[in-house]
Amino acid sequence: MYQIVGNGSEQQLQRELEDVLMDPSVADTGLGPETRMDSLGGGDHGHLPTTVSPVPPGSDPLNEDSIVFSQLTYLGCASVNAPRSEVEALRMMSILRGQCQVPLDVTLSVPGVSEGTVRLLDPHTSTEIANYPIYKILFCVRGHDGTPESDCFAFTESHYNAEIFRIHVFRCQIQEAVSRILYSFATAFRRSAKKAVLSSQQAAPLTPDSDLFTFTVSLEIKEDDGKGTFSAVAKDKDKQSFKLRAGMDKKIVIYVQQTSNKELAIERCFGLLLSPGKNVKNSDMHLLDLESMGKSSDGKSYIITGSWNPNTPQFQAVNEETPKDKFMYMTTAVDLVITEVEEPVRFLLETRVRVCSPNDRLFWPFSKRSYTETFYLKLRQLESETEREKRKTTASPGILTGPGNTVPSPPEDDEEEDNDEPLLSGSGDVSKECAEKILETWGDLLSKWHMNLSVRPRQLPALVRSGIPEALRGEVWQLLAGCHNNDHQVEEYRTLITKDSAITRDINRTFPAHDYFKDTGGDGQDSLYKICKAYSVYDEEIGYCQGQSFLAAVLLLHMPEEQAFSVLVKIMFDYGLRDLFKQNFEDLHCKFFQLERLMQEYIPDLYNHFLNVGLEAHMYASQWFLTLFTAKFPLYMVFHIIDLLLCEGISVIFNVALALLKTSKDDLIQTDFEGALKFFRVPVPKRYRSEENAKKLMELACSMKISQKKLKKFEKEYHTMREQQEQQESLDNLKLNSYMCLYINK
Repeated sequence: MYQIVGNGSEQQLQRELEDVLMDPSVADTGLGPETRMDSLGGGDHGHLPTTVSPVPPGSDPLNEDSIVFSQLTYLGCASVNAPRSEVEALRMMSILRGQCQVPLDVTLSVPGVSEGTVRLLDPHTSTEIANYPIYKILFCVRGHDGTPESDCFAFTESHYNAEIFRIHVFRCQIQEAVSRILYSFATAFRRSAKKAVLSSQQAAPLTPDSDLFTFTVSLEIKEDDGKGTFSAVAKDKDKQSFKLRAGMDKKIVIYVQQTSNKELAIERCFGLLLSPGKNVKNSDMHLLDLESMGKSSDGKSYIITGSWNPNTPQFQAVNEETPKDKFMYMTTAVDLVITEVEEPVRFLLETRVRVCSPNDRLFWPFSKRSYTETFYLKLRQLESETEREKRKTTASPGILTGPGNTVPSPPEDDEEEDNDEPLLSGSGDVSKECAEKILETWGDLLSKWHMNLSVRPRQLPALVRSGIPEALRGEVWQLLAGCHNNDHQVEEYRTLITKDSAITRDINRTFPAHDYFKDTGGDGQDSLYKICKAYSVYDEEIGYCQGQSFLAAVLLLHMPEEQAFSVLVKIMFDYGLRDLFKQNFEDLHCKFFQLERLMQEYIPDLYNHFLNVGLEAHMYASQWFLTLFTAKFPLYMVFHIIDLLLCEGISVIFNVALALLKTSKDDLIQTDFEGALKFFRVPVPKRYRSEENAKKLMELACSMKISQKKLKKFEKEYHTMREQQEQQESLDNLKLNSYMCLYINK
């Protein structure tokens, strides 16, 4: 019988962890008392307390069932959008490692049970710097071999009631320690909330509604054939032993296929492990470097490949020639994250191997080259898809991408749409889920873009029109705004927030529907106030204007304060938003004129209706332009608008405004002056809480071809009209003065 390691009794798990603690190889990896920790120049340290205190009695990691690691460098933390996305985690790891400036010491304590707490300790005083309960840590990742981040690892944690996600990045002075640290996290991640029993024994007959799921797991071993490729090794027909050659580089390939019941999607491989022997302890298993993981071309199997260096000391026993006609055992394990199962599922394979001379014949005349075992997975408290959807929560602000998180939006029934209560700002669902092909396309584009950040990729506009994946928005927005090299702005921001400012603290009215900003004095409101305060000092001509806070809040949901401030400055200056606030809002009135001229051309019947009832653009569109739709509309739609704005410029506001007017035309034509104003204030924003409605609206907006030439023409018309008005006003004033002079002379 094979069981998921760590899902046995509590005593069993404790014994396994004690084995790890007693393992002498800990000393061999350099996990001694000395530690290094770097703080980050461009990162976010707001999550760590500025003062340290002794570890409370009873919570000393030495008294816990935990493993303590040292000789680490802490590189800082930052907000992330998709806490289970490996792509985003590795990207943030690269950014934080590259910006590390000031060294700071730390020791890391990782518990051995899911009820424990990960702690950052001062290595000299053993005082606790910060702590993170295991249940709040969502994901761990290590840097890829061959990259500067190969000595790094990171974990993401849910912060502030699971509405904020942060990534914490570390560097190991002893690179070999990275695997052991991740293995310790894997042990701690085993949950007790849902039990899954996995066995290779004969199971009872299955029914379609059974809670028993069948998997076949195959193991294939490949060796370097000396021709630049790896070929599968054969098995002895009689003894069913893999024939290995000493000293040859190898690969382990695992094939996992579900053969019964409804499909349980395999989200990713958490680890591929190997050990000589059988009935091995957890501490004897060693992580292999993953090379690839994903579905087979026919979609039936999940394939994991890892590289095996036989000269590694831990694998010495399976790199020495075995006596003739003898064999030994080898244990292989793969940890998988499977949908609807909370803990990683471990498939354990014990196989016979024979180690021969490197000069022995490479291929045996037997075709069977893999070992296959059947496993039965029994789930208890199996969660339905409907239940999964109900428990999703929002992942903004904020990297294997797992099930996305969304905040439930208000009901969308007709009764609520007809009431007089406007939609609260900060409302709406923003899912983190994204098709794998779309993420791959964006990943390829970003890789090319990073090679030359001065030139935008040719296919970028088309991708942006479909919407940037939520998991990537923070990075892409900064690249679009040209804030990828903003160290000077970051330092300037830290200086600006220390200056005095006379702005009114109305931050509590920004995004009251979003948990991150709704608490007075909370982190969200505090960060938002600092950004608005910094901008009021930075831009003395404009200062702080009501409405800026909504845009700043949208940016803050996707990136740390410093980066949000930098992008805000770019939007205000480079995209021309600050021009709307200048000279008694002269440019804003020009935008209203342009919108009405576009209505006259594209929606003439609605334009004429507004003329008849006396409704002018400034009466309903002021917030559209001054806040870029961020004040009243649902976040799904707002984020897509900012995608387009940063890619194509502020003129996209006309596209969205026209799309809104066009889709609401039939309702608006039936209203009078008061009814139209109420319709803009209440039903219009509410109908776009539906992601489907918002998608259709944005598709319509992107399909409208509004030429810059036409906007320039309307702008010229406006200024000509304004000049005529000013001339007429001057003439009227002159006539009035003449009449006054005549009256006085009489």
